[in-house]
Amino acid sequence: MSVPELTELGPWLKYLSSLTATIIVAAAVLHLFCFFLLSLWYRRDLSAIAGCLDDFTRGLKHRSVLGRSAPLTNQIDAFVEDINDVVNDPTRVEDRTACLQRMHILDERRSYLDSLSFETAGNVARTMIEAYPLAGVLGTILAIGSALQRSDAATNAAATMSDIVTRFGDAIWSTFCGLFAAIMLMFVNSLLETRFERLTQSRLHVRDMVAKAKRELALPSAPNGTDSVTSESTSSAAVSMTPVEQPS
Repeated sequence: MSVPELTELGPWLKYLSSLTATIIVAAAVLHLFCFFLLSLWYRRDLSAIAGCLDDFTRGLKHRSVLGRSAPLTNQIDAFVEDINDVVNDPTRVEDRTACLQRMHILDERRSYLDSLSFETAGNVARTMIEAYPLAGVLGTILAIGSALQRSDAATNAAATMSDIVTRFGDAIWSTFCGLFAAIMLMFVNSLLETRFERLTQSRLHVRDMVAKAKRELALPSAPNGTDSVTSESTSSAAVSMTPVEQPS
């Protein structure tokens, strides 16, 4: 269909309506490609977190070893628990010292914890699925609007109604494409959304673990395995004494 003249509104509406289905299909294909890129992004960040924690926990006496077939999220959870065990057990002096010396590994590779860009891209891809049914309805409305722009629409109602029915039948495919694209993308999103949420949770767990490790491992430990900080015992020993009245 040739491009109409700029001064004619009706032909332009018909022209845009005829392109709606094609535009929806092209946008759906591009949307699928965006989900594919997000899945690669998810896999890269998850592998970076798992590799960093693997380097950090290597050499610990009690270290969880999972099979190669285990999901990376399970490996990350196991590494976090290994570090928490070291942090919460003051008797493991050698492991605590090794973890404190390796703390630079977690400090120098903090780019994998930057989740704003990934979460924003995922939210946009998920939200824009709702636009496809609206785009399909818009194509149908444009077709009906183009029929109403006839010069004799007010005087020749029969011809106008016939034109509306004809163009509505042609434009109904835009609504079908919009609904089909939305259903397909919702299915793809349902497969990926749980994985993306697990990545966000893994980032939060690692952040909390790093903060706790820095705070706890920096405290010196006594040889008997108890912390050298004795503020609690000192405060409990300081009992307030009330003066005893002397008998007159």
